[in-house]
Amino acid sequence: MTDVAAFSFNKLVIFGVGLIGGSLARALRERGETEGARKVIGVGRSSASSERALALSVIDSAAALSDDAALREALSGADFVLLAAPVAQTQPLLERIAPHLDASTIVTDAGSTKSDVVGAAGAALGARIGQFVPGHPIAGRESSGVDAALPDLYVNRNVVLCPLPENAPQAVERVAAMWRATGALVREMTPAQHDRVFAAVSHLPHVLSFALVEQILNSPDAALKFSFAAGGFRDFTRIAASSPEMWRDVCVANRVALLDELDAYTAVLGRLRAAIDAADGAALEAVFARSRVARTEWQEQRAVGTAQSDASK
Repeated sequence: MTDVAAFSFNKLVIFGVGLIGGSLARALRERGETEGARKVIGVGRSSASSERALALSVIDSAAALSDDAALREALSGADFVLLAAPVAQTQPLLERIAPHLDASTIVTDAGSTKSDVVGAAGAALGARIGQFVPGHPIAGRESSGVDAALPDLYVNRNVVLCPLPENAPQAVERVAAMWRATGALVREMTPAQHDRVFAAVSHLPHVLSFALVEQILNSPDAALKFSFAAGGFRDFTRIAASSPEMWRDVCVANRVALLDELDAYTAVLGRLRAAIDAADGAALEAVFARSRVARTEWQEQRAVGTAQSDASK
């Protein structure tokens, strides 16, 4: 078991206490790997979500985004601020909190895109952008909202940090330590590299999942098709239950990289269509076999990585 100093914080302010923000709060408060006062304040657009988070004891107190005095008090002395809202809200949120941020407060985010978020942070914070450490926890569930939050959501899951030249190394390490305290594995990428990678392995699959459901919905016998949908449909479309608002923003924010992936996928579909049209079973089987091997190897590597991570604890 590795002897690692416990992560400590006194106050964390979360903007958007849903699945991601709520799971971070629960992990830091319930997993027993965090020290300090560990006070968590939730800030939301609606009182209903904050009240639910309070009822579930995910947060200690709540503040309304529109209440200037409450926001100032919430941010005063905060060690960390987490933005866990749709990425399009990043700049307005940072502009809203900038006047109330202590110089020592570290701000990070959980957005699925990074180049746009870095641009938004620069526009909102200006010379203070060094306080912002871009991040992206690679974890989720088909359920959303604070009721879906889990203290172990991040265990053995990747969290990507995209440090900026303006970030102090100790600020980046503090954010990394926060995520490691949840059981996560912390990696680093540049914002551009992050957006290319996740356009391929996350954003494109979500678009395809939504698209399949939309295709069936638009067919004249949609009800009949849905009545016979089983395991294959369930597995392929699980992520179509994700937040429409969040994925709308992701697609627009990362549209350049996502369009490249869509075009490449469309080209592969074109090859498969031609093979099906020609009844070319050999060509189809060759693609299917390569894909099967690649996915099996990926699954085995993930299993080995998880086992190694567990053994090091």
